[in-house]
Amino acid sequence: MLQRAISPIRRRLDRAGILLSGACAVHCLLSIVLVSGLGIGGEFFLAPDIHRIGLVVATLIAGVAIGWGAMRHRVAAPFVVAMTGLTFMGGALAVPHGIKEAILTIIGVALVSLGHILNLRHVHSAACKERCGD
Repeated sequence: MLQRAISPIRRRLDRAGILLSGACAVHCLLSIVLVSGLGIGGEFFLAPDIHRIGLVVATLIAGVAIGWGAMRHRVAAPFVVAMTGLTFMGGALAVPHGIKEAILTIIGVALVSLGHILNLRHVHSAACKERCGD
């Protein structure tokens, strides 16, 4: 009974992770266009704190939603894909601002988002309903 109450929370976290990953990718693309193309918004878009906070939020949401799913369902793919994405995002913090950082971040958020999608797809699969009761 408790599991049925918790399952919607996990699904919401996965959906929030997908939404935030998309917002991060848009932020990266807008940063490139606005700062290098138009020369505006550099103080805001390129602020290192935005990227650090984004990585912390992504790690928390992915850790809870995908980690929870991995423990519950014993399916490794969502966890491995998302953690690889978080690694790319962490790597983006180590390079200077610019195209390299944006590419690493976009690859990272795409993989994190894919991990959330795989997690959601498993919850809706027949195998999960049969084995896990979700």
